[in-house]
Amino acid sequence: MRAIFQFILAGLLITGIGLSACNKDLNEKLYSDVYAGSYKYTDAYSATGVVYINLRDLLSHTNYLMMQETSSDELVQPANASGWDDGGIYKQIHFHTWTSLTPQVGNLWNSLYAGVLNANRVISLLRADKIPLPSGVSKASLIGEMRSARAFYYWLICDNYGDAPLDTSVSTELPPATPRKDIYNFIVKEITEVLPDLSEDNNPLMYGRFNKWGAKALLANVYLNAKVYAGEDKWTDALTQCNDIISSGKYAPEANFRDIFKPDNEKSVETIFAIPFDQNKGNGNFIEMYSWHAALKAKVNMLATPWGSGSAMAVSQHIDTYDPDDERLKDNWLMGPQFALDGVTPLVGSYDQAGKPLVFTKDLPNGSYTGEAEGYRMNKFQVQVGAMANLNNDFPFFRYADVLLMKAECLLRTNDPDQAAQIVSQLRARYFKTMPAKAAVTGAQLLQNSKYKYGYVENYVITDPGNTEQVQYGGMLDELGWEFPWEGHRRRDMIRFGIYTKKSWLSHKPNGDYRTVFPIPQTTINSNPNLTQNPNYK
Repeated sequence: MRAIFQFILAGLLITGIGLSACNKDLNEKLYSDVYAGSYKYTDAYSATGVVYINLRDLLSHTNYLMMQETSSDELVQPANASGWDDGGIYKQIHFHTWTSLTPQVGNLWNSLYAGVLNANRVISLLRADKIPLPSGVSKASLIGEMRSARAFYYWLICDNYGDAPLDTSVSTELPPATPRKDIYNFIVKEITEVLPDLSEDNNPLMYGRFNKWGAKALLANVYLNAKVYAGEDKWTDALTQCNDIISSGKYAPEANFRDIFKPDNEKSVETIFAIPFDQNKGNGNFIEMYSWHAALKAKVNMLATPWGSGSAMAVSQHIDTYDPDDERLKDNWLMGPQFALDGVTPLVGSYDQAGKPLVFTKDLPNGSYTGEAEGYRMNKFQVQVGAMANLNNDFPFFRYADVLLMKAECLLRTNDPDQAAQIVSQLRARYFKTMPAKAAVTGAQLLQNSKYKYGYVENYVITDPGNTEQVQYGGMLDELGWEFPWEGHRRRDMIRFGIYTKKSWLSHKPNGDYRTVFPIPQTTINSNPNLTQNPNYK
């Protein structure tokens, strides 16, 4: 599969065995006695574990997480006096003016297809009995796990790029794009076929790997968005998967929301599928480095210094939707005066607020350029005292609250708003512990318009409301917005609710419905003559 994608070349084989560069001569020139065909695998978990490695790329400021969040109405990455312009690449995501040359577009593609390549190769090796099986583990279960992981990568490809190459082989052919609906059907078929073979265990051995429940959470997400991917309503199918996970009794909501995202969060009862991180052995979670101001180093005596005055921050219109008593407001967002670790010494600015107490304020003048203390910052992933740039916090890609809210949305969309409201209210109870009456919502509230005040902002003020149509199921969309900031949900949710390319927020105005998918990277188009660009991208 070396020649399929020009960008996936070196460093992807287990134990560091490289891939040879693409050229017209497909005969490998061997410079070592050890090569892919001769390598003897002795550890199945190391061999299969490599398939998950590329997931650690996704939390970068120029990859999946910020593409999902800053292309939405939730986050933005503006420039400021400390920099953060980088040729305008971050503003492009907010403005919806990205092109096939925008670095983030290529970075995400590369990460996802590198995962596909690894999965295809490991599945092939497992089928050929070239990877020894651990005691008590079946060949079918390992292959099923790898097929689930590959389906996960293809889900993100389908979600972000639409039509794209679909290949499950290790051939050297250059594949054309497969229609999005066919990729959707492939994902559903893959997961459905392997479910009987997957482990039902929720234990340390399966942590960060696909067990049956992680695969069902994936399938529920795919069904939830089936209207977008394939033009089909699959609410009842998504509901079935959610009910299976709930009935398993393997997971539960954490009593304390903050515990889901703390540095030692691998034991959270809420996490169904996580991307594990470690500051020494598994780098990639450095959200604080691109959201926090450098002065916050002293807040927890970090060993690293966040970049400049930070950039990734809340869109103020999103913050205005919160109930002030909702604990998620302070749990998701860092706001107000900032102090050193002693809790007394004020931290100060370095640029337009040089020497003045650092106080994070809510309102933004626009999405292009802000002051160093403007905008609420990331507070969801707790930064431990003495943290390095890379955090220990694992990233919970699927968690039990996700399953509960998917179930509620499906019930809402299948005309059972009262039961949907009951589920939402039960989850909200952990955010209104001191004011339990505020936790309760009704089906009518979930059906009503969103609380989000959409519109184009200039100098802190909405000057053009843009599209003012009511958001169907807007109350439900608000609940998702309060629950999942910094978790990569918002772009997908906005598309499913029909507003991603319709509404204006901050400095964003609608820029075409074709923006619901990203373009294929230009380097990929150039290297594969069988591909054509997604519609309307030049």
